[in-house]
Amino acid sequence: MNKSDLKIIFLGTPEFAVCSLDKICSSGFNVVAVVTMPDKPAGRGHHLYQSPVKEYALAHNLPVLQPVSLKDEAFVEQLRSYGADLFVVIAFRMLPKVVWEMPRLGTFNLHASLLPDYRGAAPINWAVINGEKKTGVTTFFLKHEIDTGDIISQQAIDIKDDENVGSVHDRLMELGAKLTIDTLDQIISGTLVTTPQSNLIKEGVEPKSAPKIFKETCKIDFNKPVKDVYNLIRGLSPYPTAYIDICDDTNSSPRQMKIFESKIIQDGDKLIPGSIEICGDKMYIGATDGKIMLLEIQMQGKKRMSIADFLRGAKLINPTLA
Repeated sequence: MNKSDLKIIFLGTPEFAVCSLDKICSSGFNVVAVVTMPDKPAGRGHHLYQSPVKEYALAHNLPVLQPVSLKDEAFVEQLRSYGADLFVVIAFRMLPKVVWEMPRLGTFNLHASLLPDYRGAAPINWAVINGEKKTGVTTFFLKHEIDTGDIISQQAIDIKDDENVGSVHDRLMELGAKLTIDTLDQIISGTLVTTPQSNLIKEGVEPKSAPKIFKETCKIDFNKPVKDVYNLIRGLSPYPTAYIDICDDTNSSPRQMKIFESKIIQDGDKLIPGSIEICGDKMYIGATDGKIMLLEIQMQGKKRMSIADFLRGAKLINPTLA
């Protein structure tokens, strides 16, 4: 089979998916349609926001489908009318069986972890939050249970100790695009061999999970080891961002401070967990076995800045955590 003969429907939404879609198109594969989320209001003016995948599709004259419900009969029939051989899914919603079993060659997904670990909505965040030294990307065929299908291919990268989730995301985005093309090449050449995820799970060991990140996940608990606090900060930076609520004698209401970058300090005087110390243009918060030095922050309603710039303009008196 030639690349141009393989009819593909691509399903995805964010920038992470665009990189692979662009690689598929520029490599000569035949993308007959793109499925992405409906436009939604965003920003102060509530202007309709188009997903990055939709923007790419429109710029490259690809048909775009934006179903509210993936089970809608009209959408399913429209999808079927393209006669696609294969569906490729990257960073999209959970698909109903009527959709993922439709194409004759199946539906494969690119997931940003080394499955079976970190199944779920936020695999890159949780790998960094948990202090992993490695992560990667996996392609696998879909089946009913989310992120559990048979593995096609995997590639791994190292996570640096000072790397945040934004950097890891960008490297996995590029690596994932290459793995997507490699998977398509295997399908065309007929050399594809899959591995059940159950073969990779050690008896009695539960795979690590990657649930959705909520606001309460992002609030820092300093009654933890300093390494855990540091990993949470970098595992949520630049988005959705770890934060603290800070009070002081000049303002009775707590104010949210997002923390983008920090440094572990384990030498010198210890601080009570959650207590704040300001020394000139430096600010420290105690954890159970050390303290965190804040480097880059953003106060609620203000711009992102270095902690030194913030302290030069702030008048903090007896700051505490709320």
